[in-house]
Amino acid sequence: MKAAVVLFPGSNREGDAARAIEQATGVKPVIAWHGDHDLPAGTDLVVLPGGFSYGDYLRCGAIAARSKLMDAIRLHAEKGGLVLGICNGFQILVESGLLPGVLMRNADLRFVCRMQHLRVERNDTPFAKAYAKDQVIKVAIAHGEGNYVADAETIARLEGEGRVAFRYCDAEGQLGGAANPNGSINHIAGVYSENFNVLGLMPHPENLIDGLVGGTDGKGMFSSLAAFRRAA
Repeated sequence: MKAAVVLFPGSNREGDAARAIEQATGVKPVIAWHGDHDLPAGTDLVVLPGGFSYGDYLRCGAIAARSKLMDAIRLHAEKGGLVLGICNGFQILVESGLLPGVLMRNADLRFVCRMQHLRVERNDTPFAKAYAKDQVIKVAIAHGEGNYVADAETIARLEGEGRVAFRYCDAEGQLGGAANPNGSINHIAGVYSENFNVLGLMPHPENLIDGLVGGTDGKGMFSSLAAFRRAA
């Protein structure tokens, strides 16, 4: 798999994302500059990493969503190419229109940084085949604007089309209460595009790929992507 990790001013998780991809695929991804006009030739997967692009001025992800390279990323997605947005990358995807909804301030107006359980809502996508449906995984979160909000019609469409990727839960898979760290509607932690080739999520699977740093539950996402490309 040939992957490109996009670097914006203020990104700080591009190295983690690149390491997770290389560990899963054996191929080192290209770090693509936000000001470029085109993606590297033959790119299969584009990753928008976490961080604070443009210092989170205006709105989180709003300025980055209008960078030159995003036009190429939209075209890549339209052609069926894979796009993964993590944390700030998720914010960029909704601001760019590649995913619906918005990411608002956390319900308690506090930055949250902790380990978090997620429930896998489906495992028949390129991003989740290594997991089981309804499996509970533990990854990391670190955000101040992770409260996923959309109008009632959009939420109904996402739920009806099975486009909720992950939900915040407790260790037993139960939803609600303290298990929801930011107030996201329907406990949504990540959503897919209509064709399931674009995924945005607030948690950081790239930080949980090595037991030495607390767990390996994040590896499944990257091994899923590697296996998908091999099968393709």
